[in-house]
Amino acid sequence: MSPAPDAAQRQAAASLELRKRMRLVEDEILSRAPEHDLEPSLDRIRAVMDLLGEPQRTFPVIHVTGTNGKTSTARIIESVLREAGLKTGRFTSPHLQDIRERITIGGELISREAFLDAWADIAPFVDAVDTRSVSEDGPRMTYFEVLVALAYAAFADAPVDVAIVEVGMGGSWDATNVVEADVAVITPVGIDHQHFLGNSIEEIATEKSGIIHPDAIAVSAPQEPEVLAILRDRAEEVGARLLVEGLDFGVLERDVAVGGQMISLRGIAGDHPDLLLNLHGEHQASNAALAVAAVEAFLGGGEQPLGEEVLAAGLAAATSPGRLEIVRRSPTVIVDAAHNPHGATVLATALKDSFTFTHLVGVVSIFKDKDVVGILEALEPALDEVVVTRSTSPRAMRPDRLGEIAAEVFGDHRVTVVEELPDALDRAAQLADDGGVAGGVVATGSIVTVGEVRLLLGVTDVEAPVAPPVEVPVEVEDEG
Repeated sequence: MSPAPDAAQRQAAASLELRKRMRLVEDEILSRAPEHDLEPSLDRIRAVMDLLGEPQRTFPVIHVTGTNGKTSTARIIESVLREAGLKTGRFTSPHLQDIRERITIGGELISREAFLDAWADIAPFVDAVDTRSVSEDGPRMTYFEVLVALAYAAFADAPVDVAIVEVGMGGSWDATNVVEADVAVITPVGIDHQHFLGNSIEEIATEKSGIIHPDAIAVSAPQEPEVLAILRDRAEEVGARLLVEGLDFGVLERDVAVGGQMISLRGIAGDHPDLLLNLHGEHQASNAALAVAAVEAFLGGGEQPLGEEVLAAGLAAATSPGRLEIVRRSPTVIVDAAHNPHGATVLATALKDSFTFTHLVGVVSIFKDKDVVGILEALEPALDEVVVTRSTSPRAMRPDRLGEIAAEVFGDHRVTVVEELPDALDRAAQLADDGGVAGGVVATGSIVTVGEVRLLLGVTDVEAPVAPPVEVPVEVEDEG
């Protein structure tokens, strides 16, 4: 008799045991203070890194901050660097569905085995730092701090040739900032997380400028004048070189196309015409320009242009789940993680730029600690109707209260309140169908909303290769 059934049973048992161990570790990490409840300090993460022998010093880093666009920019950077032949580590946050999305190695989610190995490496030191901090009337390490330590340990163990690291919040005191990055990337800076970063754009920019370290090259998206002044002051203070989109590099041309857009870019070392980007919206073209500048700064100090084949392949392969992502057809359903007014404004602009829906319905759930009115006001011009609901997050605003606010912005006749997200998605699809074949649904308001809608529609793979372009109504300029 074949031994295959026994082997299969052993493999299944081993897989189940691995998942159980992963769940126990994840529960331990989740028991800590969440990302939105923190005490700004690098003391705890530095202490763990010191005890580990400073694994974050064993690989070069491209560090990404800003208010919106960080994850997309980090993913584009990684895609191009992988095409250039480098083994990459990527740390982004938050995740959509699986905690391992935050840590990728070589373009793939960290394996459960590698995650558990890294946890085993750091756990004794995390416990030691927790014990000391609590004895001094301080907090235990937070959820985010532990994940940063785990990611840096995993990257060192892999080992990776370069890590692309997205800050969690701010910059100066963000747990990721125990590195001194070779390249600092600053996406557009706006108002968000005021209770931690400050109530003015100048205060927020000052925090974010803290990832610019001595002798680094910093590349920045277009910024408000007061933000740019702060970035220039920081670069001058530490002896870094600052390059700005629109002055030193940028988007030369872009044309909306089926499945994304065709773009021509000016890098910091040369021009790059006719590139396919399978991401929607003018903001993603800008993110691509920023990413290319960052890669050129990293690989050749800005002195050598990227090879066209490498760049074309890297941009074509770039994905950004949960960011203007089409997750269903009939009607078309798009998810986008906009969670502040700036992000909602970008989303509204992109919807009008890249799609021609005859009737667009929003499914919206927003955290109660966010600028709810600002988000809804930004979305209003792009949506014909809105279905307000709630995700499973305890931070989500109650649907009845969100509905009251939405009615003030949209008018009662454009607002439907549905308690549960699955029912809200069904109702929005019905409303969109009333608009005919070009009706659509966009689910937005928080990363949790996006993740749950993806799961409801059976979309679970966040690192899948780029799918063939989806036939979506788009507005393309006349060739003549």
